[in-house]
Amino acid sequence: MPNERPTGPSADRLHDLPHDLTERFTKTFDADPTARLLQNAVTVTPVDEVALDRRVVTSIDHSMSHLLDDWAVTSQEKSGRCWLFAGTNLLRVGAAKKLGVKDFEFSQNHLLFWDKLEKANHWLESIIATADRDVDDRTVAHLLSTPAEDGGQWNMFVALVVKHGLVPKTAMPETKSSSNTRAMNRDIATILRQAARDLRASAANGAADDELQSAKEQVLASIHRLLCIHLGTPPQSFVWQWKDKDNGFHRSGEMTPREFADAYVTVPLTDYVCLVNDPRPTSPFGRTYTVEHLGNVVGAPPVAYLNVQTDLMKKLAAAAIVGGEAVWFGCDTDQMSNSELGLWDAALFDRAAVYATTPDLAKADRLTHHESMMTHAMLFTGVDLQGDLPRRWRVENSWGAEKGDKGFMTMNDNWFGEHVFEIAVRRDALPADLQAVLADEPVVLPAWDPMGALA
Repeated sequence: MPNERPTGPSADRLHDLPHDLTERFTKTFDADPTARLLQNAVTVTPVDEVALDRRVVTSIDHSMSHLLDDWAVTSQEKSGRCWLFAGTNLLRVGAAKKLGVKDFEFSQNHLLFWDKLEKANHWLESIIATADRDVDDRTVAHLLSTPAEDGGQWNMFVALVVKHGLVPKTAMPETKSSSNTRAMNRDIATILRQAARDLRASAANGAADDELQSAKEQVLASIHRLLCIHLGTPPQSFVWQWKDKDNGFHRSGEMTPREFADAYVTVPLTDYVCLVNDPRPTSPFGRTYTVEHLGNVVGAPPVAYLNVQTDLMKKLAAAAIVGGEAVWFGCDTDQMSNSELGLWDAALFDRAAVYATTPDLAKADRLTHHESMMTHAMLFTGVDLQGDLPRRWRVENSWGAEKGDKGFMTMNDNWFGEHVFEIAVRRDALPADLQAVLADEPVVLPAWDPMGALA
């Protein structure tokens, strides 16, 4: 029966919630005038508006000592494509300069199409590889819970560009489903989970690898059809012509996506490496890590991280900006941020004053106890330096121009240390000893590790 008391070795150690205890809680609350005042406020006002620390807000402005951006922000709309937008936003600056235009966008929809198809193949390969495990195995359960996610990592972005190239937004514009991926993802997930059932059953019945691969190809054909219906068919080639900012006309003629990427990507994508700050004692600094079953393009270099102290991440990010290059990064944007004001500070909300309970989970504790993980990718486009030390950071988001400073956000440096987890920088910017570490075989973290959460 649903209300039966649990039995077993630990049953005698369970304690219920007694009425006299809750009555004491209520009396204590009612006797506290501050608690009653806060109740009056929070029952009619969002708690983060009540907790917003005005002293912090008024201490921040959007000025920077080093600022790169003079372009308009983009919008991922109702999708989880932040990592694709952050990547194409990094690349579009050089493309715009080469084209002689004020603003330019690569097609994020083009990359979304290929990411979804490549991820489906990658996921199905993982299902086949784990077919001998019980369906309740933690890795299998994790795979089945995340068959059609929008997210991704820097290495996954690079893998897409290297294999499938890029096209201008005019060659494959947004669709209803690229801007709102929920229904499309739902239907992809259904197809993939059904395929998992069938592939696992076939494997259990002794199917050979070529039979499993043939069945997988049929599933991929269904996914391809679905993606074409939702997103349009990616162009194999297109005629590229444009007008520059002085109204001059140019025509490059017919180009493939790979040719377009070769012509207009002005940074060495494959020379970038990912640095993370993971202070958990189980992840020593100065080591490389990867996450099991994380990726999109099978055969591409694995998603790999070099774990370093946050001060080095700040130093390298600031140096890149001063040198004229924006920096792709991943963070937990759900923590201590106000998107309307475009402000991030580690003490932006005084929740301790509201709840009379002081949050004291450190960064490592937040990762270990599921309080935090990477949730969003963006670009650093500015830094405010006092001497060599950063005071605050300028962030290009992909949530449209209505939030923050025309879509750009301001991050105090204390937020970087607490809630930024990852940056992508050029390999040769690293100290020599860390460059050497990159050649080491990475430690494999389990599929559910928070270091893989952005994907």
